[in-house]
Amino acid sequence: MLLLGAPGVGKGTQAQFLVAEYGIPQISTGDLLRSNIAKGTPLGLQAKEVLASGQLVSDDLVNQMAWARILDDDTKRGYILDGFPRTLNQAHFLDGQLSASALRPNLPVVAISIVVGYDQLQRRITGRRICPVCKSIYNAYSSPSKVPGQCDVEGAELTQRSDDTEAVFHDRMKVFEEQTAPVVEHYRALGRFQEVDGEQSVEAVTVAIEAALVRLRSS
Repeated sequence: MLLLGAPGVGKGTQAQFLVAEYGIPQISTGDLLRSNIAKGTPLGLQAKEVLASGQLVSDDLVNQMAWARILDDDTKRGYILDGFPRTLNQAHFLDGQLSASALRPNLPVVAISIVVGYDQLQRRITGRRICPVCKSIYNAYSSPSKVPGQCDVEGAELTQRSDDTEAVFHDRMKVFEEQTAPVVEHYRALGRFQEVDGEQSVEAVTVAIEAALVRLRSS
């Protein structure tokens, strides 16, 4: 199963619930990169060199890392993809590998997209504040601290991550629209796609994802 959605929709949170429910691993691009670099694998060394030069890791390198991970023993019953495939090229690669490989059953990927409105996403991300001492997380819009700018527990001044600013949010959304929106349309055209409302409670989103998965697999 592929979880899709813009930055801040809660893909990582939902993936963890699904991992616990189905006993299958989550595979994320970020984890793949960090793991390969930490282990010093040939692919990790290539990625480290690319990142050190200030460039983006190519689709080909990500494809190789992802496919090697999919072939691990713990994925035989299934897996949850988070952040891969991120581009149409990666989606075509994955579909082709699954169709041709004798090492995994020819069970096609189904895609579930968590949908949250643009303004809501912006509030979720740009409103996020963190206590530097106890790491408590607040949101200036939906769950503010009792004293503005101060942690309820420690009294410390709350901080904002550098990638939670409006400028970075707009840039990330632009990249999502350019790169990942075509992946949504790819799986929608194949009839292997469902959307769920991500503005519900976390628990309700989980229920909706599981219901969508049942519908997709039964069809």
